[in-house]
Amino acid sequence: MRLRQRVAGVQQPGQSAHALLLLPILLIVAITVVDIRSPESIHLGPALVIAPALTPSFAGPRTTAFVGALAIAAQTLIAFIHGGIATSNHIVQLITLTVLSVMVVIYSVVRERRQAQLAQVRTVAEAAQHVLMWPLPEQIGPLWIASLYMAAEDEAQIGGDLYAVTQYEGGVRVLIGDVRGKGLPAIGEAALLLGAFRESAHRHIPLENLATSLDQSISRYATELETPEEAGERFATALLVEIPDQDPITRMTSCGHPPPLLLSPGNAVSVPSLHPSPPLGVQRESEHTMDVFSFEPGDTLLLYTDGVIEARDAQGRFYPLSERVARWTDDSPEALMHHVRRDLLSHVGGRLDDDAALIALHRTPAERRRHHHGRGSGTEGMRHESGTRSPTV
Repeated sequence: MRLRQRVAGVQQPGQSAHALLLLPILLIVAITVVDIRSPESIHLGPALVIAPALTPSFAGPRTTAFVGALAIAAQTLIAFIHGGIATSNHIVQLITLTVLSVMVVIYSVVRERRQAQLAQVRTVAEAAQHVLMWPLPEQIGPLWIASLYMAAEDEAQIGGDLYAVTQYEGGVRVLIGDVRGKGLPAIGEAALLLGAFRESAHRHIPLENLATSLDQSISRYATELETPEEAGERFATALLVEIPDQDPITRMTSCGHPPPLLLSPGNAVSVPSLHPSPPLGVQRESEHTMDVFSFEPGDTLLLYTDGVIEARDAQGRFYPLSERVARWTDDSPEALMHHVRRDLLSHVGGRLDDDAALIALHRTPAERRRHHHGRGSGTEGMRHESGTRSPTV
């Protein structure tokens, strides 16, 4: 259905296209009038080709053919008034204008077909990306959730950064990670890590054991698929977070990943002190440590990848995430994501050089949790930078 809508959008110009159609028509009228009123020694007819040449930029083949025919008719009128159609000069001009108009129409047909093919490819890519990155719920257990994903590669919605959320008996477990590389080439490792997390996260195992399980999956994948030239180059950083439903704490295990930010009401931002182990896949059978921190109702835990804090401005300065989010500690998770997205893109000048992902986890007070019980428990994703549904997990 989405593909049909896109192809229809390619085939049928909108109201703006109809308004733009006045430009080549007025151009044809103006050239014709000026040429007719000019001396016979001045020939403006060749300029009529500009009109059909402009039309494919906003309209399809039929409209382009109409403008081309109108230009040929105008050239015929000019020839009839200035010496007759049978003169060699006017014959050459008419033939040239006809050939060029036909070529422009052929170009418009090819362009339209390519746009339809691109729309189909984008639709298939979006479907594949959503299979990998499931939408996050707006609310799960005691948490309100919002997410933001900005891929560095053009036309991609996902890349080497990843995140996932799942429930287990008594709480919620969250993964945010960053595999080596960026954009589409890193999707294979991202899919492996997400699949391993979804398979193991619901089990009643300590968080550090879950990290060991993911480490083994990445190591096994690297052993089977990496070439001699890639030895030691397939790895991923990851942060595993466990948030009990009842206890106002959070448990974390870091595998070479940046620590989260804890946002408290009143513009307070703190950075939990973690004891990180090496990234997943770097060392066989690495020991992982679990750290426990306070996570009170009303607080927001902001998880992010290094593509956020390593984003540079024109002067080469890193994006000061903790300084900027201190302004928005009292905002909702969705509003926080909106502010960060706008501020981050402004910092880098509109384009990121690396994938960037963030998750905001807001622990709701017990009374608000009861009031909103049953709401937002579906798989509705939060909005991301294009204004569409986020390709989240």
